[in-house]
Amino acid sequence: MIARLRGKVIEAYPNRLVVDVQGVGYEVIVPISTFDRLNAAEGVAVDLRTHLHIRETAHTLYGFATEEERDVFLMLIDRVSGIGPAIAMAVLSGMPVTRFKSCVVAGNTAELSRIKGLGKKTAERIVLELKDKVGVTDTWQDAAAGAVSPAAADAELGLIALGYKQVDARKAVRAVLEAEPVASVETLLRGALRTLQG
Repeated sequence: MIARLRGKVIEAYPNRLVVDVQGVGYEVIVPISTFDRLNAAEGVAVDLRTHLHIRETAHTLYGFATEEERDVFLMLIDRVSGIGPAIAMAVLSGMPVTRFKSCVVAGNTAELSRIKGLGKKTAERIVLELKDKVGVTDTWQDAAAGAVSPAAADAELGLIALGYKQVDARKAVRAVLEAEPVASVETLLRGALRTLQG
């Protein structure tokens, strides 16, 4: 499996690069977001996170500027039925990753369905099948960035593990935090469960 490529661009097109790695030219399919972020032009040094997709008729290498882009790509092709690499690349080319996650968490199928190649039904399926998965990722990222306290993040993840949706878990934990700003994980969980079950 090819997980990462570091080399120089020898051919650049908006959705495809050829990267020279010590004399070997790798053709890499990239989303528009990656192409723009790298300012990909001939002679530019790039460092790509990659995924090698193997089918009976082809081996295709997909490249991404960030781990986050690759994670969303893999989540789409692994977790959403009926979505293959072409639609996953259309999603990444159609909107920034942070906006995509926000749309999934908020259930904004209208905005998702405006992405070229995505219909209403596919957008609904993405939201249905990814909502909680994206929520877990968001909770981790918010905790790492200091946007939520470690106790709040742990309580939120605990509620998600119990089967609650991330959006509902976050609202319930915030409600408890308003009353008790320095509550422990246990206090947050108990209070949030009372809110969710009440």
